[in-house]
Amino acid sequence: MLLIHCPYCEEERPELEFRHAGEAHVPRPAGDAGLSDEETAHRLYYRSNERGLVFERWRHGSGCGKFFNAARHSVTDKFVVTYKTGEPKPELADLGDADFDANVNPRVQGDPAHTPAARTEAQQ
Repeated sequence: MLLIHCPYCEEERPELEFRHAGEAHVPRPAGDAGLSDEETAHRLYYRSNERGLVFERWRHGSGCGKFFNAARHSVTDKFVVTYKTGEPKPELADLGDADFDANVNPRVQGDPAHTPAARTEAQQ
């Protein structure tokens, strides 16, 4: 079971209590009046969806009900850090190598030897 730390409750709780709420730190324009339809679509629907460390919003729905931000590794689902909404985005240098898993290193993207299938074949 995946445990997620709620920065408001100060507890690690089961993932079933939480709901994903999208990408965090998405820049918002000051006004929507001058945006084209394409710009509006990109603002509302297009997200980075990167492999590796991602910054997301989460809601502790079955607990305090508050939204918070989290840095999570998108391949391993490991939560590196959680922090309250409104706090600045942590710098990658401050996180050290915490965003890297022993079996999945995003620094070697594109190398076929580092795909899950290649690791499985190597283990056999």
